[in-house]
Amino acid sequence: MVESASAEATREFLMPSLGADMEEGTILAWRIAPGSRVSRGDIVAEVETEKAEMEVEIFDEGVVARILVEVGQKVAVGTPLALIVSRSPAASRPATPQTAAPTPPTPEPRPRPAAVEAKPAPPPVAPALTRERKRVTPLARRIAEELGVNAEALRGTGPSGAITADDVRAAAGAAQQPALAPAPAPDREASRQRVIAALMERSKREIPHYYLGASLDFSPALAWLEARNRSRPVSERVLPAALLLRAVALAVRAAPEINGHYQDGAFHASPALHLGVAIALRGGGLIAPAILDASEKSLDELMRSLRDLGARARAGKLRASEMSSSTLTVTNLGDNAVDFVQAVIYPPQVAIVGFGTPALRPWLDREGGLCARTIVQATLAADHRVSNGHRGAVFLKAIERALLAPERLA
Repeated sequence: MVESASAEATREFLMPSLGADMEEGTILAWRIAPGSRVSRGDIVAEVETEKAEMEVEIFDEGVVARILVEVGQKVAVGTPLALIVSRSPAASRPATPQTAAPTPPTPEPRPRPAAVEAKPAPPPVAPALTRERKRVTPLARRIAEELGVNAEALRGTGPSGAITADDVRAAAGAAQQPALAPAPAPDREASRQRVIAALMERSKREIPHYYLGASLDFSPALAWLEARNRSRPVSERVLPAALLLRAVALAVRAAPEINGHYQDGAFHASPALHLGVAIALRGGGLIAPAILDASEKSLDELMRSLRDLGARARAGKLRASEMSSSTLTVTNLGDNAVDFVQAVIYPPQVAIVGFGTPALRPWLDREGGLCARTIVQATLAADHRVSNGHRGAVFLKAIERALLAPERLA
C-alpha cells in the first residue's frame, strides 16, 4: 500500500514544448540538484532550442529525487528530465489503519526510504554538474573537443558569462593550436530560419488566412503620449509601440474570436490575453514571446513588460511560459520604414496583427478639410475557420477607436 502511494507521488518533469515549432532542446544548465525542494513557478533549468535560450519553470511541488539528463544533452520534447517526489499527505504518512490490533510490534518509526524512491545514490556526476555554474553552449563544447581546448577553464563572453564558440576558437588560437579550421559548425541563423520556414509553411498550408488593412490616424495618440512623457524621466517614458499593444488589448474585448487557439478541429477561446510580440534576434531569427495577461496591464506596465521581454529575449533569458502561451501576436515594423506588413499566423493561434511605420500623410478631417496627419497602417491576418471579414473589421475598428481616445489607453 505504501509503495503504491509513493509511486503515485513520484512525477516526471518532462522537456516542455516551448512553441509549436519546437521538437527538441538542449539542457544548458540545471538550477536544481537531487534533494532540492521546488515549488510551482521555480526556474529549474536553462534550455536551448533552435530559436532561443530560455529558462524553464516547473509546475509541480516536491523534492528532486534524480536528475535524468546531463548538461549539454539534446533530447526530444516530452523526454523525462528529472524525477520529482510529491510531499502529499498520502506519500508522507504510513497507511496504518486505526482499528488494527496492537499485536504486530513493527510500527516502523521512520519514514521508509522507498517513499522517495531515492535509495540508489544519485549519479555522482549530477551534483557536480549543478555546482558548475559555467555555461558552455553545445556548439562551443563540440568545437572545444575538436580543438583540444578545456572549455570549462575559459572565461565566457556570452549572455550571463556563457562560453561561446568564439571564446573557444580564441583560446585555441592563443594556445597556438594547429591552425586547421574546424569542421563547419551548423549556422545558427540558418538553423533558426529553417525552423521558422517550417512553421510558416505549416501555417500557410493548414490555416485559411484572410487579410484586412486599415489606415489609422495616430496623431491624437502621439500628441497625448508626447505631453504625458514630457514630465517623466527618460527611463519611465512610454514608446509608441506600447500604445499600439494597449490598443490591441482593448480591442480584443470587441472581437474575442481573435484571441485563442485552433486545436483538434475546434476553436478554443482564451479567457486571458497573452500577447505575443515579434522580436528580431541580433544573431538572426525571429521569436514571439508573450506578455502574459496583457489585457490586465496598464500602459506603463505594458511598457515595462515590453522593455523587459526584449532585453531577456536577446540575452537568452526567456521563460518557457512566455514562449508557449501566446494567444494573439503583434508584429510591429515601425522602425523599419515599411508601410504595412501582411503577416503569417503562428499556429495554433488564429490571428496576428501587424503595424507599419507611422508616417506623415495627407488626410481628410471630419469636415472634409485636407490636413497632414501621422498615419499608421494596421493589418489583420486571421483564420477563416474561426472568424470572418466582418468580425475582423470590428476588431480593427476597435483599435482605431482606442487610438482616437488615447486617455482610455492609460
